[in-house]
Amino acid sequence: MSTTAWRKSTHSAAAGDGCLEVAADFRTTVPIRDSKNPTGPILSVPAPAWASFVNAISHGDLPTGSTRS
Repeated sequence: MSTTAWRKSTHSAAAGDGCLEVAADFRTTVPIRDSKNPTGPILSVPAPAWASFVNAISHGDLPTGSTRS
């Protein structure tokens, strides 16, 4: 993975210190890492699961963590 091109979301904070990075160089999996720890562990998820996750986020289908009444 040392030659992998990692990228952060364009929606990341300007400081960029609390972001996830993904690598899109793979067909069947999406590697994910913590931008604060680029040499740390990498989580790989199936590409269809990542696509579903991104789709759900973009459509506001996931909870935000805020308390709802």
